[in-house]
Amino acid sequence: MRADPGGNEFCVLEPGSGFLAGCGLLGALACDGSQAVGCFWSQVLGWPLVWDQDEESAIQSPHGGTKITWGGPPLMPDAGRDLHFDLAPHGGQQQEVDRLLSPGAKHLGRGEDGTVLLADPDGNAFRVLPHR
Repeated sequence: MRADPGGNEFCVLEPGSGFLAGCGLLGALACDGSQAVGCFWSQVLGWPLVWDQDEESAIQSPHGGTKITWGGPPLMPDAGRDLHFDLAPHGGQQQEVDRLLSPGAKHLGRGEDGTVLLADPDGNAFRVLPHR
């Protein structure tokens, strides 16, 4: 394991790793999380689940590129520096919120800027931006 100047850990995988097949220069964005959260994001983004082993999961755009991975249990204590998603709906904001609630998102409230605050199955907050 290595860490950047902010203390954020990262791994450097050896060339030829099968996990990196189809990735660009940034192989994977690794997150702490459950298999359920990987399946949730696969469903709502429409990205295939490309790794599903030992409670670890990863999704990747159907066009290839960087994977988003969840390492499975045990989950680390939340340090409050979470990466989060901002989703920009193609249609109406409420329609997008309803679509996200169906597979398991939880409604957390509304931001002053008109965003809707939701959480994925692991409780990680994300925002749905107002339609523009």
